[in-house]
Amino acid sequence: MAKQFQRELDRIKKMILSMGAMVEERFNNMVTAIESFDMDIAEQIIKSDYEIDEMDVEIEEECLKIIALHQPVAVDLRFLAAVLKINKELERIGDEAVNVAQRIQTITKKRKTDFVFDYSLMAEKAQAMLKMSLDALVNLDVDGALKVLTMDDRVDEIKNDAYRLIKDAIRNTPDHVEYLINLLLISRHLERMADHATNIAEEVIYMVEGEIVRHSDF
Repeated sequence: MAKQFQRELDRIKKMILSMGAMVEERFNNMVTAIESFDMDIAEQIIKSDYEIDEMDVEIEEECLKIIALHQPVAVDLRFLAAVLKINKELERIGDEAVNVAQRIQTITKKRKTDFVFDYSLMAEKAQAMLKMSLDALVNLDVDGALKVLTMDDRVDEIKNDAYRLIKDAIRNTPDHVEYLINLLLISRHLERMADHATNIAEEVIYMVEGEIVRHSDF
């Protein structure tokens, strides 16, 4: 029974790492779509979202089955609890990638002004946070996870810059408000993705050390 339990835990770990790789791929594609306003890439992201949703359900079901059948305690229970939360954070990142892709589709159709906010730095920062949080998960690296927690403020600063500049553009060119609002919403989606990456890093710390660091100051 103990060997079977360990095999099931190992399978769960492989599944959550596969989920992370899938979500990271979508994120990377989304960054490319933001940089190029590529409609084809945006459409791919939207159409493939079901794959992430299906894996989300599969991982959750497997975790709950193991908890019900084996009633794990201590480190094993902490691992499964963290995986359940990380799984949900990854699924939400996938959803936000879809949201950005939809904004890109609308922006490409509605764009009738020269105003563009350059989201490349914000996207790169959020992208790095996701990669680092997933690397921390793979390596059970608390120091790497802690570094992610320190990066979120910069993403928030860029979001605030976008809000200020786009608000001024709306005031100056009210005829293009739909285009500008969709441009603004990209900043909100990217900020949420960075937040989810931060949450993953927090769960890695919990998984390794058993310490809940949400709402802590770093």
